[in-house]
Parts: sequence; C-alpha cells; structure tokens
Amino acid sequence: MASVKTLSQYWLRIQKSLFPWLEEQLGELTEKEEKLVTMLELVRIERFTAFSRSLYGRPPKERAAIARAFVAKAVYNMPTTRALLDRLASDKKLRRICGWEQRDGIPSEATFSRAFAEFSESQLPACVHEAMISENLSEDIVSHISRDSTEIEAREKPPKATKAEIESDEKKPKRKLGCPKKCEEPVKVPTRLERQRTMTLEEMLADLPNQCDVGTKKNSNGHKETWIGFKFHVDAADGQIPISCILTSASTHDSQVALPLAAMTSQRIINLYDLMDAAYDAPIIRERSRSLGHVPIIDINTRRNTKLKEELRAEDQRLELLHFERPEDRRYKERTNVERVYARLKDEFGGRMIRVRGYAKVLTHLMFGILALTADQLMRLVGQPIT
Repeated sequence: MASVKTLSQYWLRIQKSLFPWLEEQLGELTEKEEKLVTMLELVRIERFTAFSRSLYGRPPKERAAIARAFVAKAVYNMPTTRALLDRLASDKKLRRICGWEQRDGIPSEATFSRAFAEFSESQLPACVHEAMISENLSEDIVSHISRDSTEIEAREKPPKATKAEIESDEKKPKRKLGCPKKCEEPVKVPTRLERQRTMTLEEMLADLPNQCDVGTKKNSNGHKETWIGFKFHVDAADGQIPISCILTSASTHDSQVALPLAAMTSQRIINLYDLMDAAYDAPIIRERSRSLGHVPIIDINTRRNTKLKEELRAEDQRLELLHFERPEDRRYKERTNVERVYARLKDEFGGRMIRVRGYAKVLTHLMFGILALTADQLMRLVGQPIT
C-alpha cells in the first residue's frame, strides 16, 4: 500500500533524525517516551490549534502544548487532568516533549479545563483524526470495514422530562381501542432509518440523540446489562484502525447509526466489504452498502422466528460436518477488528476513565484516545510497533 511506503519513510526519519536529536537535548528516551514522540509527530495536533480561536488571550504556542499534553494523557492512560499536571511537574522530559521548558510555565488546572472546553466546542481531536485518516489511507483500498458499538458509562444522571414534554405527550391523540375500521387506514410514521435514506450526513448526525440516558443490551451469555451514559459507534478498518466515530445516547439502536457511519467512512477511504452483526440486519442498510459499491456481510437476525433459527442452526451443523466454510463466514471473522479497537481504547487509552460531563466533552475525551490508538496502529503497518 502507498501509505505503508510513506509511513516507512516517516518512521526512518523519526528514528534516524528526531530520536538522536531529542536524546542529545533530553537524555536517553524510554520506550514509552519514544512511543509518545512518534505519535505526536504523526498526529501533529499543533497544526490545528494554530488556527483555532484565542483561548482567553493565551498564545497559540500554549494551546498547542495543552493539546499535546491531552494526547500524552491518553497515551499514558492517566485517569485525571490532575494526574497529568503532577506528572508534567515531576517529569522533565515529558514536560519538554509537550512544549514547556520550565516547570513554572505549566498552566493551572483551571486553564487546562477551559482549554478542554474550547477543544470540545471546536471538535479538535475529531478534526485531527479525520485529517490523519485522509492523509494516510485515502489513496489505499481497504478490504473490510467492521461496524459495531460499545457502551460508555458516564458520571452524570439522565435528564428528567420537562413539564412541556410531558404536556406535549398528553396532548398527542391516543389510538382507539379495538381493531381499526376498514375505512380507517393507520398513519405510519417513518422510522429514523427510513428518514435517513433522503438525508445528508449533516442532517443524519443532527437527528441522532446525543444526551445521556439509560442503555440496555444482552451480553455474550444472553443476560441483560444496563448502564447510564452513551454509546460509541466505530467503523474500523483492517489492522484495527478506527476510521469513523460517532457518539450517541445509550438507548440509540445500532442500526440507526449505520447509514451516518457509512457516509462518513465513504468520504475518507475506499473499502470493499461491510461487516456487521445481527443488529444491523435491515434491507435499507444492505441497500445503502451496495449503493456505495460495497459487499454487505451481515449476520441474520431471526427476530424470534423459531423456524428460521432452526433452519440456520441445521445449515451450520451440516457445513460443520462437511468441514466446509463459506467465504462470507471467513470474512465475517474479521469483524473482531472493531472489538479489539474497543478493548484497546478502554484498557490502554483512557476509554474507561470518563471524568467529564456532557456529550461534547465525553466525545472529545474519547477522540483523544482514538487519536493515540490510530497513530499506534498506523505505525504497526510498517512493522515497527512503538509499544
């Protein structure tokens, strides 16, 4: 792939030029520090902070340093901003890598908080991630895109229904009891998925719910799990590279985010197969996938159809006895890419440590982790893991 060649040259430049220069200035670098330097060089978040609006009169150089520090927070998997500031104060090399020469030059925790609010308002990490994907993968053909969602627990309460909302629900005409008359045709309200067929990407994103609420899903053992917070939806390419990300309310069904994710991903890369589980089994989703020139491979949702479930089970048993595996089944196994992305995001890049509140700030926190994860996986393409 063209991106692998470009990244290989990039890695050689960092290894032969940047690392020796930094070791001359700062001393010998640890593996973690080399990893951070490589990620910051690949992300180059300072390109975007230079053109953002002023942070309460702060110079652009300080905004870039704060942004680099938030990337470092994700790389080091720090739980809080306070822990980040303590580490910056005690670790000279980390402080200088981020952009501060002296300890007394590090801004206060309140300044970091205001900077994070500004980055959330401008969607800084999401813009940087989009640029990084476009620069490194837009000219390549990706075989598989794996689509799925994961729960995000938040430290906030779901908003209560307002008085106006309750009154509007009471004013809605209630359906009459009993069977409708033959002359009365029931008015069918289009679902969100049906409405999305004629929407642009911006309209679809605006229509998705994004406030904190309660989500429920079944785990691998068939038991229901409930959480309060949000749901994070990701399209992941081969190599566990996140391509597109959307954050919604926890109660949002996965199928309602399939079309926005598909539209977002198609603007960034070219892929051949769309891999999805049974939650995305809908004719509209299959139709949209084919219209983009992709081959949809979606697990069948029996929807309590006992006969269909038994037929599928019998077919699977027959193929197992014949020791035969269908090509689409072999490709479907690649869907674990997105599950590994979620595991790394939560275990290594701060995905479990949500300390902020509100949709915009939660998304920004997650996207800083996605930035670090994407840079890590891109460098693994050249066979040079930076862990």
